[in-house]
Amino acid sequence: MSQLYDASSEERFRAFVEELVGVIGHADRAGPLRDYCTGLLLPAERKSVEPMAAITAPSRVAAQHQSLLHFVGQSNWSDVTVLAKVSAMVAPAIESSGPIEAWIIDDTSFPKKGKHSVGVARQYSGQLGKQDNCQVAVSLSIANDAASLPVAYRLYLPQDWADDPARRQKAGVPEDVVFKTKPMIALDQIIAACDAGLPRGVVLMDAGYGAVTKLRSGVTALRLTYAAGIMPHTSMWTRDNPPPSPRAWSGRGRPPKLIRRDREHQPASARTLALGLPDDAWTEITWREGCDEPLASRFARVRVRPAHRDYNLGEARPEEWLLIEWPLGEDEPSKYWLSTFSESIAFERMVQLTKMRWRIERDYLELKQELGLGHYEGRGWRGFHHHATLCIASYGFLIAERARIPPSGPTPTECKTPDLPRGRRSRSAATPTRTARAELDRDRPKTADSRTRTRSRAMSLLCKQTPANPKPRRFMTQ
Repeated sequence: MSQLYDASSEERFRAFVEELVGVIGHADRAGPLRDYCTGLLLPAERKSVEPMAAITAPSRVAAQHQSLLHFVGQSNWSDVTVLAKVSAMVAPAIESSGPIEAWIIDDTSFPKKGKHSVGVARQYSGQLGKQDNCQVAVSLSIANDAASLPVAYRLYLPQDWADDPARRQKAGVPEDVVFKTKPMIALDQIIAACDAGLPRGVVLMDAGYGAVTKLRSGVTALRLTYAAGIMPHTSMWTRDNPPPSPRAWSGRGRPPKLIRRDREHQPASARTLALGLPDDAWTEITWREGCDEPLASRFARVRVRPAHRDYNLGEARPEEWLLIEWPLGEDEPSKYWLSTFSESIAFERMVQLTKMRWRIERDYLELKQELGLGHYEGRGWRGFHHHATLCIASYGFLIAERARIPPSGPTPTECKTPDLPRGRRSRSAATPTRTARAELDRDRPKTADSRTRTRSRAMSLLCKQTPANPKPRRFMTQ
């Protein structure tokens, strides 16, 4: 491209928003929709309603604040419909670099104070790496090597919330929302994606989801392949140690139909199998390029049959792959997966697809740090989901714009954050007289999950058009 930044980017943004207006309902929602998405894309420190109102309409902050607050917290438009429209518009851009290869299941948490925000409870937070007060949302993303996009997103409602009519009514939880575990919410999202006809890919999940046999069975019933993280103690049969057949009928009573284990027929754990493999079973495989060097590790794979509670079954489960990672220098294997890839799949290809789950971590990192996914300050069910939907929509626009830029394109310059009205200070800001005391900050904030990682490069952002600068708004894309 000879001219990377021109007015066509602003035109594409307008066209993108207009397409969403077509499914969001009333025409009077077009303005708030455009302003909300613009506020999410601008390089502001915080993406809650009040700061976005000040940036998108500095001359009428109060009126804009009420408009955006009503649009995101009260307007009755469908998150499912909007996300479906976003995926329909953005999927072709993702597929321009190759077909969709993976569906990624995961969840993300939002630390919260108090107990009134919808779904907040003491539960595990990946962001904090421990149990604490937080909200948790489950998502499903489509992905290939180049990009990924969330196509479904729903708050996990803990049991005590689901069974509390007063809190449900106050937070506006719909009547048809009942308690479901996170794996079952994920299965519902996968079923909906199949019904919507989204391009299919291998379902990827970490051990928090992959350890649930019912979820893996549900994915298989949909004729989808999966690569599911499991725990080291997961039990399984091998070809050298096959499951026992039902006992022979003695001629009295009902004929035996269930698998019966005995001292000679016991399954082994994934860890036991891994530690017993010979040295030549391990292969070093590189699955993708990293920031500084290619990412590689040692892997082994074995054909197994999952044994979880198969004593309630009349026959053993079908064979799957057990994939094991044991990094060189570690005392024992670090990760285990069960997968239903074909028996003939190349080893390198299996590892590459299984490791594609990293893309969801990149999505959450950018959605939180650059688009303010966790910045919504309302307490209701509708506002929580509307804000997330608009964050994902804005993220989808940026993905589509990135796909237009060749890998060798010039590095963009950063946009300047628009100035706020003189004398204005956010209600959540600290008083000017307070001084930070670094020596008191003993617990440093963590990254988007429990692992330490390098902060990603700046996201693509829209520049603000002000009366003093009549030129079209322009955005940058890395």
